[in-house]
Amino acid sequence: MSDNYLTLIPTDPYWQPGRAAAHHAKAALSALLPDADARRGLAARWHDTVEVVHCGTNLETIHCPHCGTDSDAWWADAVQERYAEGFSTLLVTPPCCDTETSLNDLTYDWPMGFASFRIEALNPNRDRLTKQELTSVTAAVGHPLRQILAHF
Repeated sequence: MSDNYLTLIPTDPYWQPGRAAAHHAKAALSALLPDADARRGLAARWHDTVEVVHCGTNLETIHCPHCGTDSDAWWADAVQERYAEGFSTLLVTPPCCDTETSLNDLTYDWPMGFASFRIEALNPNRDRLTKQELTSVTAAVGHPLRQILAHF
């Protein structure tokens, strides 16, 4: 059996909302889910450190945001190194163009990211949020969000 996740993370991997803001954002996302089954898998989660928020089998490519070169060859090693350091930094210098960037700012097709807070719906029974819907949840939490659709 496989699962799908609709996950919303702050664009700043280290940012975390207070409990009240998270509750409002979770309620805003709940209102956008189509049925009780989708809402049953809804949760807000805080983490002590930054974590990779992967899109699972949806991932197609990873590219450098500066030169567009495929980053698949070095990405996993860079993530493993940052993980070993507790993700105290996400900065990397890709070998393709030697221009410093963040692992969070690479171009992921499908979107992925890094976060110490997330709101996620397990098996949300819907596709990605529209821009307007994402804006409503962003307003509720008080910080820009990135959405990730994952399939595992």
